[in-house]
Amino acid sequence: MLGNAGILLGGKALNGALSLGATALAARTLGVDMFGVLVLVHAYVQTVGEIAKFQSWQALLQYGTAPLAEGRLVDFQRVLRFSLALDGLSGIGGIVIALIGVQLIGSALGWPGVLAPEVSAYSLVIVFMVSATPTGALRLLDRFDLLAWQSSVDSWVRVIGAAIAWQCDAGLSTFLAIWFAGQVAAFTFLFGMASRTLRARGALDGFELRAPGPLTDGFPGLWSFVWSTNLNSTLALAFTHVGTLMVGALLGARDAALFRVAKQLGDAVAKPAKLIVPALYPELARLAAASDQTVLRRLVWQLALAAGGAASVLLLIAALIREPALRFIVGEEFVAAKDVLLWLLGASVVSLWALPLEPLLMSTGSAGAAFRMRLLVTLLYLPLLYFATIKGGLTAAGAASVIGALMLFVGQLWLVLRWYRRPNGPPAAPGKPGLVDTI
Repeated sequence: MLGNAGILLGGKALNGALSLGATALAARTLGVDMFGVLVLVHAYVQTVGEIAKFQSWQALLQYGTAPLAEGRLVDFQRVLRFSLALDGLSGIGGIVIALIGVQLIGSALGWPGVLAPEVSAYSLVIVFMVSATPTGALRLLDRFDLLAWQSSVDSWVRVIGAAIAWQCDAGLSTFLAIWFAGQVAAFTFLFGMASRTLRARGALDGFELRAPGPLTDGFPGLWSFVWSTNLNSTLALAFTHVGTLMVGALLGARDAALFRVAKQLGDAVAKPAKLIVPALYPELARLAAASDQTVLRRLVWQLALAAGGAASVLLLIAALIREPALRFIVGEEFVAAKDVLLWLLGASVVSLWALPLEPLLMSTGSAGAAFRMRLLVTLLYLPLLYFATIKGGLTAAGAASVIGALMLFVGQLWLVLRWYRRPNGPPAAPGKPGLVDTI
């Protein structure tokens, strides 16, 4: 797991630098106001895409690990076919929702109404955002090296395009086109590599997209699992893109730009540790299938202590250099984000203390409980963020983010401790009744 995380770290470190470079070039070219519009448009499309998208890669890991390991290709391909079908429906559904949303609520989200045609055109990128199946396949086949490369493709396209746009003093439409092209390139690379790798392993022998019988035949609880993970990931948006959209709707594009830049820098502190999560899911799935509860417990506590402790030290360092960092990276206009940056750094640190908790719950038959906890926290957090932003502005929005992160951490920790005390001992194996089946 640590080896795979190390591979991802190499790719993500490069990706992070490139992504930050593209952000800096866009911010300096467009200025804080138009950059805020770019942020809001992208956040809107990302939000709709994530709402529509099922986390089918988790289903592929949870239900496809054992069949592939045991050579049951028919069963593995049934799960793969189900996952691909979900991705296709998600992409189409996401575009439809986004286009309707532009017409109904677009003017309330912080961008000028005259941009509606451009936002509608950019919404088509959603179909290329839905890449859960190839991602899950590469994780399942232990090809984290390809995932590391894929993570940089989008950022390479953006930073090169942004550099050219900066030289040409281009406008918003050009940057939207660059962001679109980056997503298409990343999707094409990922899908191609996953297909090639599956064929090399013989996992696609005799595979057909259309097959007789129900897609979930032989996998009870599969629909329940994917609905739980989808709803859970949708609720997670409250702590990412929805926050940016709410700030933009309440305070305007300028403050949305400051909030987004601060959040990106705050997330940069957490990014190295969070790279463990993609490598963590396959290991937890294997340990859960083997009912190795002792190793599961030890792994969770070690990761929480390592990630949370390291992030706490980084928080102190980042707090000291945040103002010159903002000035150097994105320019003098964005130094006003220094206070909200400190709060968002704190929220990232709290999320790192909770790093292994949700993957553990998802991998051990408790996806339904994880969803219900996130739903409760979201219902408390969004009103808090709304009123804090109205009353206290940008800095209060950052403070609300810390409170939300703390609530989620405490709730997930309680669920994990309850799982530890279960009288049945080992976690439920995939396909057997567990908390996920009670949602």
